[in-house]
Amino acid sequence: MAKTKGFIDYTRQNVSYRPVEQRVGDFKEIEIPLTPEAIGQQAGRCADCGIPFCHSAFGCPVANRIPEFNDMVYMGQWRQACENLHSTNNFPEITGRVCPAPCETACTLSVNDEPVLIRHIEFQIVERGFAEGWIVPLKPAQKTGKRVAVVGSGPAGLAAAQQLSRQGHSVTVFERDDRPGGLLRYGIPDFKLEKSVIDRRLEQMAQEGVEFQTGVYVGEDISAGYLSKRYDAICLTTGAWQPRDLPVPGRGFENIVFAMDFLKRQNQVISAEAPEASSSLNARGKHVIVIGGGDTGSDCVGTSRRQGATSVTQLEILPKPPDVRPPDTPWPMWPRTMRTSSSHQEGCKRMWGVMTTRFSGAETRVSQLHGLQVEWVKKNDQWKVVEVPGTEFALQADLVLLAMGFLHVEHGPLVSGLGLELDDRGNIKVSDYQTSNPKVFSAGDAVLGASLVVRAIDGGRKAAEAIHRWLLR
Repeated sequence: MAKTKGFIDYTRQNVSYRPVEQRVGDFKEIEIPLTPEAIGQQAGRCADCGIPFCHSAFGCPVANRIPEFNDMVYMGQWRQACENLHSTNNFPEITGRVCPAPCETACTLSVNDEPVLIRHIEFQIVERGFAEGWIVPLKPAQKTGKRVAVVGSGPAGLAAAQQLSRQGHSVTVFERDDRPGGLLRYGIPDFKLEKSVIDRRLEQMAQEGVEFQTGVYVGEDISAGYLSKRYDAICLTTGAWQPRDLPVPGRGFENIVFAMDFLKRQNQVISAEAPEASSSLNARGKHVIVIGGGDTGSDCVGTSRRQGATSVTQLEILPKPPDVRPPDTPWPMWPRTMRTSSSHQEGCKRMWGVMTTRFSGAETRVSQLHGLQVEWVKKNDQWKVVEVPGTEFALQADLVLLAMGFLHVEHGPLVSGLGLELDDRGNIKVSDYQTSNPKVFSAGDAVLGASLVVRAIDGGRKAAEAIHRWLLR
């Protein structure tokens, strides 16, 4: 323990953001990093618990050795901290930016105090590692002669590819979009994750020997059979891209679109992969309705603000969460509490416990959303939605973004061509990351359903371990 009473001597200092009036004018990252002195104090708050729940199953899915790197940072041992962090996490520069930090809500200090600023300490460690030149390509001592195809270049695919390459296998990553990165590149706005951060790590992977083939839709451009014949093993990390739809009257208007289509186009515009978004994917001068109260919905709010929306309203069918940790999510569990993102702070009306009943408009375009209040009632141990009479309302809607989550992996020609068995939720069924086709492995959201970036990285790493054992059996 670096500072015995650090959690008493220092209070938590949260990361600040660029002023709202400044940041909504661009898509650059909004966080203002703490000074080295401040970050040292924040690391010194770590109590080095006997049982550190921060890297338990409740805290960090990749099991970062958090008390260790906190101590190292406090003592100025930054290079050792960087090595420690990378021993469990391939991409701490990404998790240090976009992870919701379940490690912090599982921190022992969260019982009756403010938790350690773990996520930002992680960010500071890896960024210093890049600045100092400590993060370099790690090439294997020898090659195994085995070839592995990784389909999908999101966090799970990239983690699997890097681990397999470092174990001496020849790895090719296939991506159907123009550039690698998957959800990281096309789903997360630049104001949370600038894409140069991804490119920096991809360059390291390329120097380590990972080959990237982009613009290739496996299952259509090349067949599943071709992949099976050419490679010794296949790892599917295609994500859970099948969005949840809203089957109500009027859904067919052209300016009612899925959140990912909206977010992806804006990211493509920023990176000059596509021209300015069409009217149905651009919020400029419009009254925008975002349906869905999760992180994707929040990203739509922030993106709409930067595009110049006249107003943004976010709807959520669930009731408003409490401000303090409720009894049904006790420490160290992730608490079901009210959260306000940086995008919400930029200007957004939020409505809870409401359900959309229909859309109305003229010709091809929606102009109003109709809904009502709902209550959640528990009957026979199951929660059911009950409509509240007399609470009907209508909102002006020039653009409606559906951000209600994702169902499962896409059930396309790749899944069918490889003869993969699915679970009862429509995800790829695996045992130790191996599918019903022994040559094919899978990880990330394709197996879990939509989940956290940090869980995808963990799954990719573990899938790589399973593939390595299988290839050398």
